[in-house]
Amino acid sequence: MLVHRGVGRVSAFRYTAISSKNSTSNVVSVDEQAFENADEAEIDEDGFEIVDETPEFRATVQMEVQAKVDANHPDGIVDTSDERIYGATLEQEERIRGREEELERISARATFGTQDGREKRSRDVAATRSVERRTKFQKRAASVDVWADPERADPREELTQDQLAAVNTQAVRLSEKLDGWSRAAIGRRLGEAVAGGKDMMSAVVSVFEELQTAPGQVVPIGKLEDVNRKEVRIAGRVETLWVPSHPSIAQVGLIADDSGRTRVTVWKASNAPLMDEGEQVRIDGAARNWYEGRVSLAVTGWSSLTFPERGRWWE
Repeated sequence: MLVHRGVGRVSAFRYTAISSKNSTSNVVSVDEQAFENADEAEIDEDGFEIVDETPEFRATVQMEVQAKVDANHPDGIVDTSDERIYGATLEQEERIRGREEELERISARATFGTQDGREKRSRDVAATRSVERRTKFQKRAASVDVWADPERADPREELTQDQLAAVNTQAVRLSEKLDGWSRAAIGRRLGEAVAGGKDMMSAVVSVFEELQTAPGQVVPIGKLEDVNRKEVRIAGRVETLWVPSHPSIAQVGLIADDSGRTRVTVWKASNAPLMDEGEQVRIDGAARNWYEGRVSLAVTGWSSLTFPERGRWWE
């Protein structure tokens, strides 16, 4: 029971605790309370307590609960195994991890940046390893072709003066017929053939046929059957075009050059430009296959068509 008594300026509060066994009472005046709290509160000149009106920001109960969930609840912890920062929220942990990773990158960049000549040394090592791999491959190839051995001298050194003169003459003549092949490369091939026991005429024919159908060369249509690879490059004139027999075929017809003719099928999926009868065309990457016992070509998505005579308005 709380009893309030006031006399003049002095007022007192009586607190009485009642129980089944005993009761106690204590009377504390307002002046005594002010005296006891003198060290805790500041008083102005009028004797009134100065109240600090600066707001104090405190976390709400909901925020404290959420922080505990983020720090301790399994559903609120990032899966970092034993490296998790205990007591930190997800946001704090991500911020700390980000700063650590950034410091590691800065340190690594500073370390590698002080290594003088590092790029040059890397290029030198790569070039040396490339030479070693090429030499190793050539040594394996030498088991099939003795002239592929990198330690073997130029075969033209084994020829007589007359043979060497004939090789140089034929190399000049073949270089005019074979695009993309230098006179030195042709001369070395001829020297290998002659040093291997062939007469000059047989050497010229075999080297010419070999280089004529080599990758990257325009293969004569009449030599398509002798080519041992899937894709070839040809050039010729469109003789005739037929009506396609299937909706997936854009065009089908015959292309011919001085050595022969072949059937060419252009698939719609290739999105290749259409050909016209009578015009010159070069096909790069034509797929080589067989049709009714004869070699034929197909224009696919990997093929490209070039028309040298298109756009020549002055003719």
